Order: sequence, then structure tokens, then C-alpha cells
Amino acid sequence: MFQKSSLFIAFLGLSMTVCAQKEFQKKVQSEMILAEDGALIELPAGTFTLTNTLSLEGKKKITIRGKGMDKTILSFKEQTDGAEGIRVSDGVDIVLEGFTVQDAKGDAIKTMHVNGIVFKSVKTEWTGGPNPKNGGYGLYPVQCTNVTIDRCVAIGASDAGIYVGQSQDIIVKNSVAHHNVAGIEIENSILAKVFDNEAYENAGGLLVFDLPDLIQKKGGDVKVYHNYIHDNNFENFASKGNIVANVPTGTGLLILATKGVEVYENKFINNQSVGAGIVSYYTMQKPIKDKQYDPVPSNISIHDNLFERKPTPPVSKDPIGMIVGRKYGADMPNILFDGIKSKKVIDADGNYLPGNCISIINNKGQSIVTMDVEHMFKDMARADDLFKCGK
Repeated sequence: MFQKSSLFIAFLGLSMTVCAQKEFQKKVQSEMILAEDGALIELPAGTFTLTNTLSLEGKKKITIRGKGMDKTILSFKEQTDGAEGIRVSDGVDIVLEGFTVQDAKGDAIKTMHVNGIVFKSVKTEWTGGPNPKNGGYGLYPVQCTNVTIDRCVAIGASDAGIYVGQSQDIIVKNSVAHHNVAGIEIENSILAKVFDNEAYENAGGLLVFDLPDLIQKKGGDVKVYHNYIHDNNFENFASKGNIVANVPTGTGLLILATKGVEVYENKFINNQSVGAGIVSYYTMQKPIKDKQYDPVPSNISIHDNLFERKPTPPVSKDPIGMIVGRKYGADMPNILFDGIKSKKVIDADGNYLPGNCISIINNKGQSIVTMDVEHMFKDMARADDLFKCGK
């Protein structure tokens, strides 16, 4: 009799918990739907299990605020409906603050077509550890304007932990990304400042990419400064076919095809394949069908940074890394340039036209190799003195 009563009480408790979780989800979603301009939606402390995407659409001046990223936890581990944990679209002046999103089926928090989106003290995480089945992105503003990401944490994304794509007027600061494929990524975006962040134990710490076949074609005016990018030697666990699957394990910074990037006063420490890489889209070995796309980077400045690495061969197993590694071994240069220049930005002698050159100067621990990818690495060589504008 006692055993049956105990089982009944346990079952009753579980049923009440499930019911309470459903009521929480219903309540929050209703508040998002009915919120008037200027509303504050408060999330209580506790861990809450949700089965559906929470969606906020077409709203202005809404704040969704928890009690702190370690106090208000929204778990989507049992998610059965929707592609994201939280989705915000077509809004103005939206603030997401003080909570954690765990184990979303797809992306953790996606915002689209929002003018004025703030992520403040928000954490995204996949608790089962790095896995190609994890959602692609943690914080994921795309096609947004006036984006601020401040004091956030991103863990376990199978693409990028903190990603800003096809957006404009962006600040990413005071945030931490670890155990993602890419820690922080700025893609096809304009006027971005990335500073005072830490990226570690990702496959790649920080990416600045321009890719083809996207609505916003050209990124640029990206400044990367005062960041601590270290020990990004974690195995790349992206799904095959994903563009970030090509990011070499052991990458601190990778600039792909973007024009107008300034990198200064950062610390690149113990990224054991490449401290900083500047490469064209040709290195991705994928066809280019977008006729408006320029696959070659230019107007890049890398100056006054600190580069340090342990004296070991590169940890990456990608083809380019292995070729460079065979040549240099434990004496791998800290900065790699694929050597490809666009004919649009050079003169008849092969020199960059004004405003387009790649400048690498005044870095502590500076060592550079031009890989000569265009000619199958035939003239790959150190080139520490060739990256000053005017030469």
C-alpha cells in the first residue's frame, strides 16, 4: 500500500510539473503576442522546459528580461515544434536580457529584420557538449540594423556561437565564446566593432567572412580590437558541406574575402595552426555562381597585435594546413596570406592601388607566409617585409 501511494504521489508530482511548464510556456508566448509598444516581459528565476519556439513578431520597444543568465534558464531539450528557441522578427528596439537558452533544436536565438536589437547578459548553450547535431548558431541576428551584443556567453554551436550576418551598425563586446566551431563570426556585414571579447577552445576563434549568394553582398568597415583570442584548437565538429567545416582547427582569426578590416591591439595566443589568416573564397574549393560576388580580400590592416604560439606543427588536418605544415613544421608563421590578388585592385606591376593594400605591421611575434595558392604553393615563402602599403 505504501509503495503504491509513493508511486502515485511521484506520478502526481511529475504531472503537476509538466502542467506548470506548459502553463509557463503558454503565459510567456501570450505576453509576447499581446505585448503593447514599450512593454516589459519578465521571466522568473528557475529552469523551465519548453517544447515550442517562443516568437515575438512586429513589436516595438519590447524588453524580455530574466533574473540573470544563471538564474533564468529556458531549456528546449524536449522541443518538438519550431526551428529556434526564441525568434524575433520585424521589430524595433528589442532588448533581450538576463537569461539562458539551452539545447534548442536549431538556432538558440534568431532575430531577423530588427532595427535596434540588444542582447545583454544572455547565454546560449548546448549542454551535451560539442556535436554536429547541435543547433548552428547561439546568438543569431541576421539582416538587422543597430545590433549590440554585450556580456553574453555562447557554448556548443555547430556553426558559430555569436554570429552577426548581413547586418549593419554592429557592436560585439565583453562577451565569451567557447567550444563552438567558430566562436564569433561577422558575415557580409557593414560597420562592425568587435572588442573586449574572449574566444577560446573553438575550432576558430573569430571569423570575418564575405560569402556569395546572400542578399547583402558586401561586408566591410569591420574593426577587431582588444580581444583575447587563445587556444582555439578544438576539433572542428561542423557538419560536412557547411562553410565553417573548412575552418582549420587551430585558427585564431580568419578573414575570408572581406574588404575593409582593421585588426589591432588583440592577443592571439596558442592558436596552433594559424594566428591570423587572410584568404580568398577560392581556398574553400567551392564553385562561385554569384556574378556580383568578389571572392578576394583587400584593404586589410593587421597592426599592433601580440602573436604567440607553442613551437609545434599545426594541429589542423585540412589540406592547406598540412601543406604549409610540411614546409614549416614547428616553425609555422603566425600570419598566413593565400597570395591571391584581385585584378580589380592592382596596377600593371601587381601592386595594390591606393586604399586596397594588405598591411601587416608592428605586430609583436609577427611572422608571415605568402602561400601562393594560385600556383599550387610553388613560390610559397616567408614575406615579413612585403606587407606595407606602398610596396
